[in-house]
Amino acid sequence: MCRTVCQWHDHFSPAAWLSFYVHIVWFLVWFILNTGHLGVAPFDPYPYGFLTMVVSLEAIFLATFVLISQNLLAKEASRLSDLNLQTGLLTEHELTRVLQMLRAVQDKIGITNDEDSKVADADLEMETKLEDVLSEIERLHQREDRNPHRGGRLI
Repeated sequence: MCRTVCQWHDHFSPAAWLSFYVHIVWFLVWFILNTGHLGVAPFDPYPYGFLTMVVSLEAIFLATFVLISQNLLAKEASRLSDLNLQTGLLTEHELTRVLQMLRAVQDKIGITNDEDSKVADADLEMETKLEDVLSEIERLHQREDRNPHRGGRLI
């Protein structure tokens, strides 16, 4: 239920100016009705205690919706980050396989490389182990936790 309300709120947030104008009209009507000039008995006379309570409750609900929306966005960002990591690892695996096949084709047709490129190619042809990547990410997160002044960067 709360997630639906937050998504509804996020959906209509581009209409912030409309909300702004609605609030201006609401406050003006409230003030005019409570001055007694229109022949209506003030139901919330100055200093407008009921209006203050209503606005405070609105602020509490809006702040709650914003915080929940931020949490939902953070979860979505985390899922996208995981997908990006998986896509990167899959791409690296496929490129490693292509390099291995290219090396086999070179060997089969007799093309030789100089020693420097063989060393570089050997590094590129090694498979990347997911465990190594995850342990490196964990190591960088621990280093960041120890040194928070580095501005949130993992490098």
